[in-house]
Amino acid sequence: MKETITVQGNEIAIISRGQKDYISLTDIAKYRNKEDPFSIINNWMRSRSTIEFMGLWEKLSNLDFKPIEFERFRNKAGSNYFVLSPQKWIESTGAIGIISKSGRYGGTYAHKDIAFEFASWISSEFKLYLIIEFQRLKDDENNRLQLNWNLQRTIAKINYRIHTDAIKESLIPPALSKAKINQIYATEADLLNVALFGITAKEWRSENPDKKGNVRDYAALEQLVVLSNLESINSVLIHQGLGQSHRLQQLNSIAITQMKSLLGNSGILKLTQDK
Repeated sequence: MKETITVQGNEIAIISRGQKDYISLTDIAKYRNKEDPFSIINNWMRSRSTIEFMGLWEKLSNLDFKPIEFERFRNKAGSNYFVLSPQKWIESTGAIGIISKSGRYGGTYAHKDIAFEFASWISSEFKLYLIIEFQRLKDDENNRLQLNWNLQRTIAKINYRIHTDAIKESLIPPALSKAKINQIYATEADLLNVALFGITAKEWRSENPDKKGNVRDYAALEQLVVLSNLESINSVLIHQGLGQSHRLQQLNSIAITQMKSLLGNSGILKLTQDK
């Protein structure tokens, strides 16, 4: 996924890898030299302080980082003959903080921590505006994610009403006390909890005494989508007259299949990884 922000009239590309954001050093460098941004990046990487900063970041973030190669670069840094490109740094040390891409999203990208350091070397003012615009982008993404989560929670609640109506029509004998009716509702709700979460509401509260709400309030977006589907499916199974044990088995199988499908869906992955 690629997004862009505008910083002092300059478009800066941002890509995501898993939960990490990488900002285009190439675009940042164009603030100083639009014709040859790579020379700006290479000059920055020649500095001993830059090598030490990137090396420390890798040691804290990358278990496969090669410290011996890092020490070799650090010892040579600053000398007149020393030259270091992003590609050489990556290939020699196994670094993950900087990536070099070709093709559609081509250029040199760096993890936001490193990109902000590079921007500071370019211009303190530019760095400040970069941080402001980057944070605005992240806030917008978080707001969109929260909106989607709330939407799915609302859908689940609406479907729950359909679900309870089916219980009332098919499972509740006439003239039962209110306590008995509530007990049946709770049992059916837990049927879905066990099918999807593997735990009843009571068991969840016992294991999470410090949390407010219920297990569904802490569900992932994918789980809420599946929960919405299970409520509708369970209503159909209830009308068909299937017993709880048979329904639980079917619902659990459906939950497993749908969760696997959603977790492998690029659209869902994009939605969850953008937070």
